[in-house]
Amino acid sequence: MTVSRAAGTGPVLARALRILGAFSADHPAMTLSELARRTRLPVSTVHRLLAGLVEWGALERGDDGYYRVGLRLWEVGALAPRGQGLRERALPFLEDLSQITRENVQLAVREGSELVFVERIAGTGAVPVLTRVGSRFALTLTGVGLVLLAHAPVELQEEVLAAPIDRFTPCTVTDPATLRHMLADIRRSGFAVSDRQVTMDALSVAVPVHDARGAVVAAVSLVVRHGSVQAHSLVPLLRTSARAISRALAQPS
Repeated sequence: MTVSRAAGTGPVLARALRILGAFSADHPAMTLSELARRTRLPVSTVHRLLAGLVEWGALERGDDGYYRVGLRLWEVGALAPRGQGLRERALPFLEDLSQITRENVQLAVREGSELVFVERIAGTGAVPVLTRVGSRFALTLTGVGLVLLAHAPVELQEEVLAAPIDRFTPCTVTDPATLRHMLADIRRSGFAVSDRQVTMDALSVAVPVHDARGAVVAAVSLVVRHGSVQAHSLVPLLRTSARAISRALAQPS
């Protein structure tokens, strides 16, 4: 796929990425016309680019005429070291944490001003959550997000706090001054608590995961039903798992 420029539409590569970026959890399958509307590109342009994306395997076209993300794209994405590599090393310890607590266990990394969930294990009978592997979320809402934001560069923190913050529940913290105090507390205590910020029945507790140099590269959390346990009681278990993951990351590949 070349990177030539067409007047008013941008480079071919940029337009192809707009098509791939149009797919989401809410829009996992779309027709040609739907993709054209979501990308705001001409139907003829989308049709031409779709042919190349399907041929390469980034997308698949079903008998129903709908386009879906292809396995080739999944194969390439699985090579991302901050995703699959981190997940593979962390998974045994996440599974242990899940078996001990029977709660939701989550592992996330920061990607720019958002977080990406690398792994999620749903506990037996655990409170339902809105997250899924590969999904993005605001850094200000969840336990893992708050941990990652607390250890992000100051410039990025200010960028996130200056932007509008969506309110999910009456408990969602949207005040920048309050969030700054929360981030300072997280850096001081070494853990974060998100209490009913995303749904009114869920409480999230998270701690950082470090690399061999001591930098925070990920965060691990437990999401439990609000009122079922004291948040502080989950911290020792989380710290034990995070230390084990950090040690695994420090081992040679």
